[in-house]
Amino acid sequence: MKSGGMMKNDNRNDRRTSGPAKGTEKTKATGKANAAGKTKVTAGKENRVPVGQCREKTAVKKKSGLCQVADKCGGCSWINKPYVEQLKNKEKQLKELLAPFCKVEGVIPMEHPEHYRNKVHAVFGENRYHDAISGIYEQKSHRIVPVDSCLIENANADEIIVSIRGLLKSFHIRPYNEDTGYGLLRHVLIRTGHVTGQIMVVLVLASPILPSKNNFVKALLKLHPEITTVVINVNNRNTSMVLGDKEHVIYGKGYIEDELCGKRFRISPRSFYQVNPVQTEILYGKALEYAGLTGKETVVDAYCGTGTIGMIASDKAAKVIGVELNADAVRDARNNAKANQIRNIQFYQNDAGKFLVEMAGQGAKVDVVLMDPPRSGSTEEFMNSVAQIGPERIVYVSCNPETLVRDLKYFKKKGYRVSKGVGVDMFPFTEHVETVVLLSKGEVDSKKIRVEFSLEDMDMSEFQDGATYTQIKDYVLEHSGLKVSNLYISQIKRKCGIEVGKNYNLPKSEDSRQPQCPPEKEKAIREAFKYFGMI
Repeated sequence: MKSGGMMKNDNRNDRRTSGPAKGTEKTKATGKANAAGKTKVTAGKENRVPVGQCREKTAVKKKSGLCQVADKCGGCSWINKPYVEQLKNKEKQLKELLAPFCKVEGVIPMEHPEHYRNKVHAVFGENRYHDAISGIYEQKSHRIVPVDSCLIENANADEIIVSIRGLLKSFHIRPYNEDTGYGLLRHVLIRTGHVTGQIMVVLVLASPILPSKNNFVKALLKLHPEITTVVINVNNRNTSMVLGDKEHVIYGKGYIEDELCGKRFRISPRSFYQVNPVQTEILYGKALEYAGLTGKETVVDAYCGTGTIGMIASDKAAKVIGVELNADAVRDARNNAKANQIRNIQFYQNDAGKFLVEMAGQGAKVDVVLMDPPRSGSTEEFMNSVAQIGPERIVYVSCNPETLVRDLKYFKKKGYRVSKGVGVDMFPFTEHVETVVLLSKGEVDSKKIRVEFSLEDMDMSEFQDGATYTQIKDYVLEHSGLKVSNLYISQIKRKCGIEVGKNYNLPKSEDSRQPQCPPEKEKAIREAFKYFGMI
């Protein structure tokens, strides 16, 4: 589940974003309203298996079941199933799907499957009396179902959302109306650091101006001093996407930090970060166990996003290469690696499939590929490129067993067999299950000769700091209107002390004369180097 060749977002189970919403779970839970109008959830400690309860403020009559809005929400489709039964169903599903490939070790449960979501989103609107409401979209619609608390979400985040709603009237802030286009506040996004406790509040507005923003932040901090940063995100488009492209910080640093598997990660409003950090540590632990790293391997982390699993793998590998198409994610990944003082990892902004094809073309040797594609699974182009570079082991992390099975069939045609698999319950009270499988290379045909090259033998200048020659040329053309050649780029690389392959673009004889890069093109190329973080 990561962020690669495309940046993988965490909308796979983000019920409040585009139709599906949220449900709940916990035994003997009661909602208590305090003087500030916030809903506090308490639960009996005697029962270890949680069930749930959501409160819909507009409900007149109590509905049957464990969640009052489960029928409208659809996010927790298994809210009324005992947790033990959920695990049995998930294990049965995995075993049936993976039976043609391998035995499944089982599904690893969550010890306390409640309040596990560290990312909470609420959509804002008005009821027919023009009172502010917040909650989730009803299934397959944009009708808002009012919800104050959800027992699979961080309880503090839910309380902050209710507090924000309570402040709107006194600050003359109206929620956004999708039909009329009037109003200001569209969404609120809360991100919480599981280990650090840091909290980010993202106010998604239809325009960049928040009235009395300083006083609004003071009032919010008075209610919730635990908030560490507040960010305004501007989304003025008619779109189902929650976040817009523009944002500015009105309190704190504009990001939070959290720790995962002993590494520290920076999380900005649009960063990908697993929503269940407790189970993520188990998931990544299993993935690295399957990878069987001894400290000598070269590992490619495809679909790497902000680099979480690659950086965790770096402790047990000789070298890790992370590949991600999204520029913001690559920037976060490099910052995270620097903050954790990891020196044996490099991140490249590129399509993962194309990158592996280029590596294979240069004779690179890769021992292990870690891949964590989105719900739609991988692509034949990417799997072809993996098979072309020929790693001994592939660790496939999947959030969709159906697309996983499809991709395993394809890898089987390419000579890989599935050695083992295991499920991890990342999303209790939903039908979703995360799966890790290990693919190993089949027997090598005795008629074929395997030739291996080390990374030191190949020209990695094409991938230097994520910028290929094509990317540099495109950048220069777009920003200066100048066309530059590979020769000019290599000349300026040498001037800047950037490594270039021994014989790359050198004259064929000592007497050969080469055209030298003109000053205006040199300046443009240097600007491109700065943009890609090469100098």
